[in-house]
Amino acid sequence: MAPYEPVIGLEIHAELMTESKMFCGCRVVDSVEAAPNTAVCPVCLGMPGMLPVINRRAVVYALRVALALHCQIQLYNVFARKNYFYPDLPKAFQISQYELPLAVNGWLDIQLDSGDTKRVRIRRVHMEEDTGKLTHLEQGGTLVDYNRSGVPLLEIVSEPDIRSGEEARAYASKIRQILRYLGVNSGDMEKGVLRVEPNISIRSVGSTSFGTRTELKNLNSFRSLADGTDFELARQAAVLESGGKVVQETRGWHDTRRETFSQRIKEEADDYRYFAEPDLPPLRLNEGWIAAAGADLPELPDAKVTRYRESLGLSTYDAAVLAEDRQVAQWFDEAVDAGGDPKAMANWVINDLFSLLNESGIGIEQLAIRPEDLVALSGMVAEQLINSSTAREVLAEMFTSGEPPAAIVDQKGLAQISDEAALATIIAVILDENDGQVLAYQQGKEKLLGWFVGQVMRATQGKGNPEIVRELLLLQLDSWSPLENTTAD
Repeated sequence: MAPYEPVIGLEIHAELMTESKMFCGCRVVDSVEAAPNTAVCPVCLGMPGMLPVINRRAVVYALRVALALHCQIQLYNVFARKNYFYPDLPKAFQISQYELPLAVNGWLDIQLDSGDTKRVRIRRVHMEEDTGKLTHLEQGGTLVDYNRSGVPLLEIVSEPDIRSGEEARAYASKIRQILRYLGVNSGDMEKGVLRVEPNISIRSVGSTSFGTRTELKNLNSFRSLADGTDFELARQAAVLESGGKVVQETRGWHDTRRETFSQRIKEEADDYRYFAEPDLPPLRLNEGWIAAAGADLPELPDAKVTRYRESLGLSTYDAAVLAEDRQVAQWFDEAVDAGGDPKAMANWVINDLFSLLNESGIGIEQLAIRPEDLVALSGMVAEQLINSSTAREVLAEMFTSGEPPAAIVDQKGLAQISDEAALATIIAVILDENDGQVLAYQQGKEKLLGWFVGQVMRATQGKGNPEIVRELLLLQLDSWSPLENTTAD
């Protein structure tokens, strides 16, 4: 790639989680769960004489996304017919937006692996209807399912500001995170509700003109996005170096062979013969709509990370991990609001709760533990009522039963032993039973202290107060001398 500069723009298509489709009353949930070609009606099948009606909720969701991406909202926008002859839309055109979309001129900051921040400009955000699903058979032929046809779809088009597969991945991941925060899309790429299509070209370093672009379709993961983009950049460079010309086309990505392949010659905008949709009036918004959509925006990930760092004193890493998922962040916030120390709560969530959630395969929204119960558990450790090891045992039981920590500690007799006299007696017995190790310690093998701590914790079933155990061990190890065996005359 040395003589060439990558130039990449992304088109992201996100299905909106409304109750009904974009222009008819068919339920969106049925488009996924129903038998093929049963979640349809005359409108989304494009029957003659059927008239579409704009889904108000879809417009509200689209406004939220556009505002979160710092876009300029256009008060006057128009739906258009995008004409093409593929079987995934039976009426042979798609209702979309073209010259007058919902929003333009936005931007999004992304974090690169180097630690730098890069701003990617967003050209437009527009609404349209999704197409049907095509299933190509290995023996030949194609099956068409129109259930998805007409589902509200939001298209987010970036400017060609991206320069690598990794940057493309970072940008798409950030868009997905924002969509999930806003509650407008689940982000499940495997189910096709979020689809990413990079437009890829290269040009000579220092040039300001654009090279011939190709578009990658059917990418179902961020790894495929990054790898497919990088492969295509290298392929185009090889074509130019061999004296060939890059053809403007749509290409697919083969996950097994890890290479792109040609699908069809890429159309230009003129080929779609856009014109204003005659069955829909122009969409006229007012400032009240925009203000209401803005008021519904949650605290977004970047703002949340900043608050966690500046107000709660968390590290950048911990803040980013907690803010990645809105429901995790909400759970953490509730724990802090309940009186939990922010750093302690972050450690518990990231190091312990995440492990339990991953092992069980559930999300934090299904967690039986209440935030205030984790605060109580952390407080029991701070007050030395239980030690850290016992606390993790209690947390595992809380995860299963949902009971508060105090009840579990009482039921299982897990309260920490802090009585110095009782611990001193246990330690004396252990030292007398392991006099060889004691002598070795006294002769300089100080690492044996940890071994003795382990013996005491084992004898107390893990309930000994580690700090008191350590202090008493140091005292007794330094003063210990072998017991003299005496026999009676």
